[in-house]
Amino acid sequence: MTETLPPLREVIARHGIGARRRLGQHFLLDLNLARRIVRAAGDLGGQTVVEIGPGPGGLTRALLETAAARVIAIERDPRCVGALSDLAALHGGRLRVVAGDALDTDIADFAGQGRVAIVANLPYNVATPLLIGWLRRVDSIAAMTLMFQKEVAERIAAAPGSAAYGRLAVIVQWLCEARRVFDVAPAAFVPPPRVTSSVVRLVPRDAPLAAAGMADLEAVTAAAFGRRRKMLRSALNGLVEDPLALLSQAGIEPTVRAETLAPEAFCALARALARIRDPRTAA
Repeated sequence: MTETLPPLREVIARHGIGARRRLGQHFLLDLNLARRIVRAAGDLGGQTVVEIGPGPGGLTRALLETAAARVIAIERDPRCVGALSDLAALHGGRLRVVAGDALDTDIADFAGQGRVAIVANLPYNVATPLLIGWLRRVDSIAAMTLMFQKEVAERIAAAPGSAAYGRLAVIVQWLCEARRVFDVAPAAFVPPPRVTSSVVRLVPRDAPLAAAGMADLEAVTAAAFGRRRKMLRSALNGLVEDPLALLSQAGIEPTVRAETLAPEAFCALARALARIRDPRTAA
């Protein structure tokens, strides 16, 4: 049905959708590239797909070309909501436009009895908070195919010992298998951002890499990577009164540095922190 649709630039002009920096808007108008992103998401047949920040609807059109059962587009810009409503009218109820801020939206509300696939060119200014929020609701998510700044994408998929490895890699990889799929040049967007972008594919694991509580894992990674050049016996000062006891309980040498530890080791630290804070916590 896309052949009946007006060009995206015409949609932008008709609805006065000039990109706004405060909303982190960089519109993807190349339908071939949008289709490539959708292909990276795998088979969407029969699924509920959630898109964040669809703008004038370039990626939305590519999603509607698939066999997805429905596409839910969450958009906070009223101008874009109007443009997307025109698109929804042509697709027999398969496209639902939700006017609102994705940061205030619980993704589980759209999952019903199943799980959703998230496919989105994320606004750069809220991409990481959105991802962390979704990880808290990962049981409601089948997979995520997301566009980030290349630097953020590298941090998400980084391996221990690499320069990009940090707390974001630990928390994401604890719950998901993460892979950078391909890069996207600035010229692909209107207006072009100042950085290269990357598409990342995230598939939730059947079970986390190791037992840990999200809050405890966030606490130990924040402390450890907040002073990443320090040995852990120093970096964890302030998190607990006795960092050496914490490290001993986790079975980690006090002289190692955060960037050398695998996610499973941080989970051990998180479990040890939980026991120190509440001795009744099970091992």
